[in-house]
Amino acid sequence: MAAPKKYPDELRARAVRLYRESDPKPVIRRLAEQLGVHHEALRNWIRQDEADRGERDDRPTTSESEELRRLRRENAELKRANEILKAASAFFASELDPARRRS
Repeated sequence: MAAPKKYPDELRARAVRLYRESDPKPVIRRLAEQLGVHHEALRNWIRQDEADRGERDDRPTTSESEELRRLRRENAELKRANEILKAASAFFASELDPARRRS
């Protein structure tokens, strides 16, 4: 389970919007201080927004990240199911083995 978010989504959206709408672009550290957030958090939010808008190619979009998380969870679940099926198959194969029949 993911850790709770330190900053609400509304604050994130507002901070990114303030940065994008400012002209000239403010210094991220100063804007972060004014909003009461850590400057690296704001920098990451801005980078993610740029990726979501197709302005950067060096990081996955939010939808791609969510899909990757979903696929990893699904993969882990399928691996667990496969292990259970292997164990059940081995158990039933040993029960049906004619060399091991009880007399």
